[in-house]
This record gives sequence, C-alpha cells and structure tokens, in this order.
Amino acid sequence: MRTYDVVVVGGGAAGLFCAITAGKRERSVAVLDHADKLGKKILISGGGRCNFTNRDAGPANYLSSNPHFCKSALARYTPEDFIALVESHGIAYHEKKLGQLFCDDSAKRIVEMLLAECTAAGVEIRCGCRIERVERVEGGTGFRISSSSGEIAAAKVVIATGGLSVPPTGATDFGYRIARQFGLKMVATEPALVPFTLRDGFAELSGVSADAQVTVGATAFRESILFTHVGLSGPAILQISSYWHHGDAVVIDLLPERDLRADIGAAKASGAKMLTSTFLGDLLPRRLVAHWLSPLGDRPLNQLGAPEIASIADAFHAWTVIPAGTEGYRKAEVTRGGVDTTGLSSQTMEARAVSGLHFIGEVVDVTGWLGGYNFQWAWASGHAAGTAV
Repeated sequence: MRTYDVVVVGGGAAGLFCAITAGKRERSVAVLDHADKLGKKILISGGGRCNFTNRDAGPANYLSSNPHFCKSALARYTPEDFIALVESHGIAYHEKKLGQLFCDDSAKRIVEMLLAECTAAGVEIRCGCRIERVERVEGGTGFRISSSSGEIAAAKVVIATGGLSVPPTGATDFGYRIARQFGLKMVATEPALVPFTLRDGFAELSGVSADAQVTVGATAFRESILFTHVGLSGPAILQISSYWHHGDAVVIDLLPERDLRADIGAAKASGAKMLTSTFLGDLLPRRLVAHWLSPLGDRPLNQLGAPEIASIADAFHAWTVIPAGTEGYRKAEVTRGGVDTTGLSSQTMEARAVSGLHFIGEVVDVTGWLGGYNFQWAWASGHAAGTAV
C-alpha cells in the first residue's frame, strides 16, 4: 500500500494548485483523477484561452450562504500572486475587459504550467484512477483510499472534485457524497452562470444581442444579452442567473443609458415625423425593435400621445420575464451551492469535525461571478489547503 502525506482527489484547477502548494512544502503528494487527462475544464474555459483570473477579484464577487467565508483565502492568495506565476512561465496574456485576463495563445499553456509546477514539486499524478471508497483509519489518524489503482494511505485528504457543471468534462457528485459520508451539511446545488429558457417564443430573435441592464431583486448586471432559440444568454444573463431562483421575475432594461420618454418626447416636440421603428432602429437591432413594437404599433413620432410614449418606454426599459428555467448543468459554467462552509475552516478548508479532510474549489458553497473569479477561488482555496496539509 502506497502512503502519502497528502492525497488530492480531483485534478482540476483547485486540486492541482493545492498539490503544487503542498509539494513545495516537501509533502509527499498524489493527485488522483478518474479522467484520462487532467485540466479538461481549464482547456475549454474562456473559449479555449482560459480566463485564468480577474484583477479585481474580491469577496463581493462571490455568492455563498456565508459571504465572509472566502475572505481569508482570497486575501492570502491574490490575483497578483497568480499573475506573477503566469509571468514566470513566460505566458503571454491580455486583459479583455472588466479585469478579465486571458492567455494570448491557448488555455493549454495554463495546464502545461500547472503540470510543470507539479513535476517540480514532486507531485505524483494518477489519471484514470477511479475512487471506490475513502475511509478513516481505525483510531482516527489518516485515511485509507480504495481505488482502481489499489489501496492508498494518506495522512490528509483534499476533495477537489468540482461541481456538476459541464458533464462532458467528467463532472460527478463524488465530492458531495464524500461530504455527506463524513457528516458534513450541504447547501442545495443549482446550475449557475447558465442561460435561461423562456416559455414565450423568441426563436425569430435568435442571434440578436444588445447591451442591457438585467435585474433580479436588488442585484443588477450591465452587460450584453443574447437571444437564443430557447431563451436568453449572454454575460448579463449568465451573471444574474446565479442570483435567480425558480419563479423570480427578471427585469431587463434594453436601453439603460437612455430615457425613452424624454427622447421620444423631445423628438416629437421638434416635429419629427419618422416612424417609431426608425427612431428606435438607430438605438437597437432592427429585428428586436420590430418584435417589440408589433403589439404596440409603429406610428410616426409626432402622432404619439403621452400614454403611448409611456407604453413604449416601459416596454423597452422594463421588460419583465419569468424564465421557465435554465439550460441546466449541461450549459452551466459553475455549480451554485455545495459543501456548507459552516462545517469548514476558512483558513485551511479543513472539515471542523473531521481532522485531515479538506474541501476546495467548486465543490464548496462559494460561487464566483463570470470573468475569471471562479478560477481565482480555485487558486486561493487550493493554496489555503495546500499551506495547511
């Protein structure tokens, strides 16, 4: 039976970074993963260029039942720390927008960097390793792992198996099952950063995009939205989906920088005779304008009364929909919910009731915004556990 100081279950971003951090501290470390190769989710992220962090990442950019939980890890391993590592490997990158950093070349460079760091730290990697059982050694010191690679003993075990999003990358509920096995509480999981489906048909608008402000309750995001053949997507929709619960209304302002009542009123006062669709067609995609005006009518601006102007303004500034649902884990970028943080140390990610058992990354009830925030949580939580095991 092989014995290690640390066994990390899961070879994604968080797991590899934890292994690297522990290995650099001269711990004997093995990473076990059921996939045939590591980093599949990293490779497809950011359109294949990997949005590996966000310069502005901070606690306010994360959802959790305990919003304070992520503060310690994020403070102790910052975006600047990871950027320095990327630069030390000569990986060229650029800022796309809103602090989002992407590889110039390919996400493969990040995976190659992590694997090179694992090699330098003496980390052993076992791919195609199916875990059958994780048990406490009798007496409570250490763990025994039964796997397709044989029996393995470890003083510490780190669960970094991710969530349920993007099943083709090998996502499973293994980490949640281990948490329940050892008595940890769970926060219900849901797809997050995911497109909405709508009951009403908008198929004719599929492919149309617009800048918009999207609001659920007290939370709003201002970015682009995209009509799909089944509903809505785009950055603003993905962002707000993490805050949406079934039955919630979503309010969309399609012209967040304009005041249509004032604009149309001013145009009317100037004697403008153009059709409403012509006026709005300079502000929004014409297909979108035509669809929105179809129940309202398309009259010349100088013929519109105050009630009609108000109806048009409300239609574009406060489009309210109740999504039928989401496109599920198949299209979700992350999983909301997971292992309840009340049962974990925010300093070490260790289970309070199970000494030596740690949970990191997406398996934990910490969900970041779109734009590199979830990778930064992976690095930060992996670092927190890696410095403690």
